[in-house]
Amino acid sequence: MVRYTVAISMMRDMLFAPEEWYHCLSRGVDKRTIFMEPRDYERFQMLLYICNSTTPIRISDLGKISGGPTLERVLTEERGEPFVDIGAYELMPNHYHLLLREITKGGITSFMRKLGTGFTMFFNLKYERTGALFSGRFKTKHIKDDNHFRRTVHYIHSNIAEIYEPRWKEGVIGNKEELRRKMLAYPYSSLPDYEGIERIESAIINKNPVLDLLEDRPDFNALIKDARAFYGDDAQDISQFEF
Repeated sequence: MVRYTVAISMMRDMLFAPEEWYHCLSRGVDKRTIFMEPRDYERFQMLLYICNSTTPIRISDLGKISGGPTLERVLTEERGEPFVDIGAYELMPNHYHLLLREITKGGITSFMRKLGTGFTMFFNLKYERTGALFSGRFKTKHIKDDNHFRRTVHYIHSNIAEIYEPRWKEGVIGNKEELRRKMLAYPYSSLPDYEGIERIESAIINKNPVLDLLEDRPDFNALIKDARAFYGDDAQDISQFEF
């Protein structure tokens, strides 16, 4: 079983294989909340898009005329060659999950550095704090096969169920239809994009290679079942990265 590993230091980058997918995640230092309000989540979504470019773009420059950057303004900005394919994402109050595939050499490391630095600068300025926001370097796990890929996608998209149904990983869900409705309404996840909901946030991800590997879109029961299977198989790995 492949362990979650730290993307080593700025002096020695972790090597990522081309055309391979990786589950990347990070949490707030001391498990602190990193998204305090909706605008913080939106800023991170802006950075998921803008930081995924070999061309430097400053979000602050995009809002100078209009009075501040908006999600729609940023996500419609022309950008350069992307570092990575973002296959899926989910933002939780104190951590986030990303499914990434490298496009340019060193792309995952470059993207994750820009993302972490950009959000930390925004957060520290806004909340008048200093120091690290995230707990060390980001963690990453290589997706080993198609089955693991499917379960990882579904686990990422099911993470928000923890807030609405705390025992979902044990198979205990009070109201499945209500849970499904809440998960699809959650705006800080790529799940709505895979369920055919039209929205500006779809610019963040590249669905095509993901759908090629998934073959078909599972129903909600299958999604939850796969997510629980992922948690069961990777429980030892995930326990080392408690949220």
